[in-house]
Amino acid sequence: MPSWTTLVTWLIVGALAGSLTSTLLRRAKRGHGLISNLGVGLVGALIGGALFRLLKIDLGLGDIAVSAQDLVSALVGSLIFLAGVRLYKTRKS
Repeated sequence: MPSWTTLVTWLIVGALAGSLTSTLLRRAKRGHGLISNLGVGLVGALIGGALFRLLKIDLGLGDIAVSAQDLVSALVGSLIFLAGVRLYKTRKS
């Protein structure tokens, strides 16, 4: 079970990654909204973290509470997640 500091770190990384991903994809400052951005970022952090571990990607960005590598992997995972959501929506239509 993760500690509360780990959960806070995940929330910060998730919010940052989700907001950045939404801004990149929508080209709007607002993105999808705080809760949606947080959800996208958290799912992206899980996908990106797993993908980076699986592919043994280490950007060598250091180990701090919220490392740049955590943010980059969450961003990549968020982009993959939103691409999957878009693909699902287009096939469903």
